[in-house]
Amino acid sequence: MSGHGFHVHGPHDHELEHAQQGGHGGDHGGGMINQIAMFTAIIATIGAIFGYMGGATQANAGLYKNNAAIKKTEASNQWNFFQAKSTKQSLAELARDLAPGEGDKAKYQAKIERYEKEKGEIKLVADKLELEATEWDHRSDEQMHLHHRWAQSTTVLQVSIALAAIALLTKKKWLEYAMFGAGGVGLVVGALAVLHI
Repeated sequence: MSGHGFHVHGPHDHELEHAQQGGHGGDHGGGMINQIAMFTAIIATIGAIFGYMGGATQANAGLYKNNAAIKKTEASNQWNFFQAKSTKQSLAELARDLAPGEGDKAKYQAKIERYEKEKGEIKLVADKLELEATEWDHRSDEQMHLHHRWAQSTTVLQVSIALAAIALLTKKKWLEYAMFGAGGVGLVVGALAVLHI
């Protein structure tokens, strides 16, 4: 009845007004809720970025390890080629030593010198491929280390988000502090990944 300046509020009207104003005694509960909601949104966004970086570094590690395997195979092929030339050189040396005439000995000696030169060239290629394989292995190991850092950071940020949910449900201030602490740890571990530490 509010026709002539007189208005009666029902109990539910009082609760609606109370909820709009943020609860009993001002905005204490609403402030905590807003703070946790904002923190959770920021941490979830950062966690998604860190998760992406973790996946990217894992993919890079696999690619680099594959490149290392290819270079090792190429080096092995070169060493097999080197061994084949060594075998030919040994046979030419035997033929030279068993040859009856000086003309035949000179012909085999020229082959021996050619094989020796070719072995030197093959060895340079094989050594270079082995160095490249080692470099790819090293790069793969670095990427796996970074992947672990990103994964650790993402995990801690997920724990922080879980603590935020529990803090919202229980309204426990110490859980809110734990949430902030876990979020901070996650950000520090992510910073270590950014700095390649």
